[in-house]
Amino acid sequence: MWINNQSSLHDFILLGFSDRPWLETPFFVIFLVAYIFSLFGNISITLVSCLDPQLDSPMYFFVSNLSFLDLCYTTSTVPQIYGGCVAQLYIFLALGSTESIFLAIMVFDHYAAICKPLHYPVIMNQRCCIHMAAGTWISGFANSVIQSTLTVVAPRCGQRVLDHFFCEVPALLKLACIDIGVNETELNVLGALLLLVPLTLILGTYVFIAQAVMRIRSAESLWKAFNTCASHLVVVSLFYFTAISMYVQPPSSYSRDRGKIMALFYGIVTPTLNPFIYTLRNKDVKAALRRSLTKEFWIKTR
Repeated sequence: MWINNQSSLHDFILLGFSDRPWLETPFFVIFLVAYIFSLFGNISITLVSCLDPQLDSPMYFFVSNLSFLDLCYTTSTVPQIYGGCVAQLYIFLALGSTESIFLAIMVFDHYAAICKPLHYPVIMNQRCCIHMAAGTWISGFANSVIQSTLTVVAPRCGQRVLDHFFCEVPALLKLACIDIGVNETELNVLGALLLLVPLTLILGTYVFIAQAVMRIRSAESLWKAFNTCASHLVVVSLFYFTAISMYVQPPSSYSRDRGKIMALFYGIVTPTLNPFIYTLRNKDVKAALRRSLTKEFWIKTR
């Protein structure tokens, strides 16, 4: 599977899984199905969260942001729509960094809803939510500008064969023909800030949430809190632990096979599963989808 990725400044050859040609057809089918499911799930969640007035809450505001983010995330890798490897590198890293911060912000929303229910409307007011979302997007893209630029400017001495199926920082640094100690330090520092710090905050916050949940007497409220938090923890586990195994390590220890497998998880599998794990099994979202479909049916039949 040889893919030529052309740009005006760089020319890379992505090997993908060319050393295992028998995987080409199965992976093509898997990627196609995953991308279709990702489109369906994330577009549905984004639209219904924005259009249904009954989902006008901070939680679904962040969920719609996450779904739109995941939609862009998979689109930046699966269909290869961008004009070059470098453009894909900047966009993919920006979206991945943004998602890492968004998952941490969402646990703060859960904390406010469960631990501070009476103050929740004041804490999570519309202005605060917009500021947090905007700050998250800006931080993610700022990180990408730093990491991607330092990666792109590293001399490669003519090496342009990339043993990966899309452009990524550890794989590109592996091509460098100079000492990349500075790049490794920068990658680990930013990786810790954007992966280890949010993950630590998430796990720490869940300790307080668990204490509050244990005091809930209503079985219905207890189940609702548990269901929301469990879904979020599954998404967090899928994303953070695979991304940490790639970005919080020296690129010199980068393993091509492990790198490809991990990239499949946090670049394709996780964004595809997120809407199904986190929201499409939520009764409020399913009810909103039914209302939207019923409304559309009546409009067409009139």
